[in-house]
Amino acid sequence: MSSFDSFDSAVRAFWTGRDLQAQRQVESGNLDAGTRGAVTGGKHLRPLEDAVAEQFAPLVERGAEVLRGARLTLPGHYRRSKDWDLLVTFKGALVAAVEFKSQVGSIGNNFNNRTEEALGNAVDIWKAYEEGTFGPVRPWLGFVFVIEHSDVSSRVSRRDPITLFPADPIFHGTSYIDRYRILAQRLVRERLYDATCVLTTCPGEGILEEPVQEVSVANFTAAVAGRIAYIEALNI
Repeated sequence: MSSFDSFDSAVRAFWTGRDLQAQRQVESGNLDAGTRGAVTGGKHLRPLEDAVAEQFAPLVERGAEVLRGARLTLPGHYRRSKDWDLLVTFKGALVAAVEFKSQVGSIGNNFNNRTEEALGNAVDIWKAYEEGTFGPVRPWLGFVFVIEHSDVSSRVSRRDPITLFPADPIFHGTSYIDRYRILAQRLVRERLYDATCVLTTCPGEGILEEPVQEVSVANFTAAVAGRIAYIEALNI
């Protein structure tokens, strides 16, 4: 199975997981407001975590560990600690840390939160690395975004907000999907993350589109392969 097919199957399973968790809450009588019932179980993105974990298989064969599940906690610099979704360790070194986020509904309310979280995670971990927290090997950071393609998320805004100072023209006439793409691209270009991936999808389906090559599955998995080659070359 190609890396794209693996990620595509994972996105399909993401929707199935949401549905199953929502149904379990209905049956148990523990209902959350809106769509939260489908995601508060915490495992709706596990299929994508599995797809990324598969990419690190060559290192696992050499003794690396891919860690997933609750409380994968790394120390920080500006805060005491942060839980990550997937960590890869090899001979005592932190090889990779990857975060996974989805945006389904309420996109206008949550985009800024996702942006601030992505920025904060990176700034904190890089400062901790500079202070020697993770040892001599530079960590590798990844971020995977799954965005529901809907009338709201794909609608181009014709009116820009009124700002006290001139806004970056790149955001003029953009949709929320466009803004996620810009965010993901800039996170990599400014070296806050080593690779990001933005996937859009419709309910019950697989990957609808990848906005640009720079934040695609192919680019993300190629970056993982580069990380593996780097660690193997170090011979730690």
